[in-house]
Amino acid sequence: MHSMWDNYPEIKDELAESYAVIEKKVRIRNKEVEQVIFDLLHSGGKLLRPAYFILFSRFGDTETLNYKKTTHIAASLEVLHMATLVHDDIIDDSPTRRGTQTVQSKYGKDIAVYTGDFLFAVYFGLLAETTESVAAIKLNAFVMRRILLGELDQMHLRYNTEITLRQYLRNITGKTAQLFSLSCLQGAKTGKADLAVITSSQHIGHNIGVAFQMLDDILDYTQNSKTLKKPVLEDMRQGVYSLPLILALRRHKKAFEPYLSKGPDMSAEDIQAVAVLVEKYQGIEEAQKLAERYTNKALSAINRLPERPEKAVLYHLTEQLLHRNY
Repeated sequence: MHSMWDNYPEIKDELAESYAVIEKKVRIRNKEVEQVIFDLLHSGGKLLRPAYFILFSRFGDTETLNYKKTTHIAASLEVLHMATLVHDDIIDDSPTRRGTQTVQSKYGKDIAVYTGDFLFAVYFGLLAETTESVAAIKLNAFVMRRILLGELDQMHLRYNTEITLRQYLRNITGKTAQLFSLSCLQGAKTGKADLAVITSSQHIGHNIGVAFQMLDDILDYTQNSKTLKKPVLEDMRQGVYSLPLILALRRHKKAFEPYLSKGPDMSAEDIQAVAVLVEKYQGIEEAQKLAERYTNKALSAINRLPERPEKAVLYHLTEQLLHRNY
């Protein structure tokens, strides 16, 4: 488990239990693929989505809260996240994820597709074990649909230098913010929090997710592969123009045209030249300001939540995400 949870003993034990649930559910006859899933599970993932779920579940009636149920739902959220990562790596042809070899890199795309599909099946299995509510299943299915539509929208806009900030926000709302929003909302609902908390949880999760993806995009330009534990500037190579580049393009589009006009034929030198221009035209600086704005929205809403011990944890954790380096 990521060392960051040493600072949050309030939920560390329950996250560890969620880990144990996932380990049990992902055991399969193919031990090589099973080991790759275990490697991904234990490769330093932050477990943020299950953590936010657990924290928001504490804003209701904790005396009647079924902790076995919350542990399994938390596990389902992390499995869903893992499934999307496996499929992302296939699409991006990524060699590493969290510092370890990806499934598709090690075993090929066919096995990777089946592995991702298997994780989706595990996710729905966990969901079925923990809810008798059709509404909850509909909510999860809706979120999965939004995640996939976000990915499809992103693919549709590859190598498009006309991409707008609005289109970017729509894409990341689907592919990243939806799962954060689901985690917070499902936590509040599972804990039977009052309506005001349930409503607020969804918006908090959305803003956290948007800020999280924005910072991921910033780190792609400011960190190295060793720190990020994955290739840097991979999005640009794939034609996915993220926030720093979009904002820099708005300042001086012509400066980028000699490089971006090459599309998928951009060389490594071209990509580095674009990265230099992104910094020159304040794309990173402006992106950081926007990420701070969304983080502050989340923090302000957290401040308005009822007084519970978990409130301080939520605030500190959310604030910490803006200052991470991977």
